[in-house]
Amino acid sequence: MLFMVVEKFRNQDGKAVYRKLQQGRGLPDGLKFVASYVSADLGRCFQLMETDDVTLFQRWIADWQELVEFEVVPVVEGKTTRAALESLL
Repeated sequence: MLFMVVEKFRNQDGKAVYRKLQQGRGLPDGLKFVASYVSADLGRCFQLMETDDVTLFQRWIADWQELVEFEVVPVVEGKTTRAALESLL
């Protein structure tokens, strides 16, 4: 399943986040990083991630929560949603 992770950098301190990131993402096995995008003001990051076990997010977030506030949103590709709703359109 895909998830959009919205990370808000505490105190808009993107430098602190990237310093820690030099040691690696620290993702548990089974939590797959797909892509990330950072806002122009370095205040937020949007990461597309994939897993079948939502508890892996809890382990990963616990390691980063001093620097980042997280919102984890399950997402589905638009074409998949369209196919699911086709009979209702």
